[in-house]
Amino acid sequence: MNILTVCVSVFSFMATMTHSAPVFGVTTLVDQEQFQDLVQRSHSLIQKILLSISDVHSSSIHIKTLKLNSTENRKMEIMASNIGIPNAPVLTVVSENFPLETSLRHMSEGLQLHRGLLNFVLPKLNNNVKMAELSNDIGDLDLQIHKMLKLIQNTAVPTPTLEPVVLRLSGEYDIQVAAHLTLVNLSNFGQDVVVSLHSMELSEEEEIDS
Repeated sequence: MNILTVCVSVFSFMATMTHSAPVFGVTTLVDQEQFQDLVQRSHSLIQKILLSISDVHSSSIHIKTLKLNSTENRKMEIMASNIGIPNAPVLTVVSENFPLETSLRHMSEGLQLHRGLLNFVLPKLNNNVKMAELSNDIGDLDLQIHKMLKLIQNTAVPTPTLEPVVLRLSGEYDIQVAAHLTLVNLSNFGQDVVVSLHSMELSEEEEIDS
């Protein structure tokens, strides 16, 4: 079992242990059933994304000092800023202070951000097939998030217009660093997505009451 798999399992356990409140913003039984189905689909997709990051990194990053689970990644914040990699939106469990719609919107914005970063570096990498597949999976997950947003709002949800991603890459090393840091950040954001999705699930007691 690799480090990423262990990390996903730990976050899943922590979220399950802390979740007890109902989902804020989902009221009717029909909507709740549809919403929970979308949550489960999203769970499957984010797990697929997280578990594929290691293979994508191995196939795309050839500079041996750039390691996915290295503590050195924290020291690369200045380089990330110089290249132009923005921070993802804050994402946490759903609560009265962090309502469902806010969580879903931040989730969608973060997914679009990371997909945009991947798509920017994709053409510049020699071996990018697995990264392209990862980008498509992120797009599929974002579609599920938008379905949840539409469900709680009972109206069409316009896709937010994010500024095009433009990174400052002066050479091969910068390209490798940009791809590396994007995958590292996606892994971290993906773990936050897992926790947030868990907070949107109904507990067994709530399912019985409904």
